[in-house]
Amino acid sequence: MEYIINLTWDGEAGVWIAESDDIPGLVLESGSYDALVERVRFAIPELIELNKPVAVAPTITFLSKRQERIAL
Repeated sequence: MEYIINLTWDGEAGVWIAESDDIPGLVLESGSYDALVERVRFAIPELIELNKPVAVAPTITFLSKRQERIAL
């Protein structure tokens, strides 16, 4: 089973936010992209177990988006 994790940069707060439509309850944030990916990796097994246990090891796909305004 594949789970899609959306990582979005919030420039006002200065943090990356992780959310997933596939994993109820997954909402994490961190100032570091790499730290957030690690937090997600540790949180997913517990959330899957709480929501809907699966027999097969899941695959996770990270999709990231960072948008910034630049001065001309």
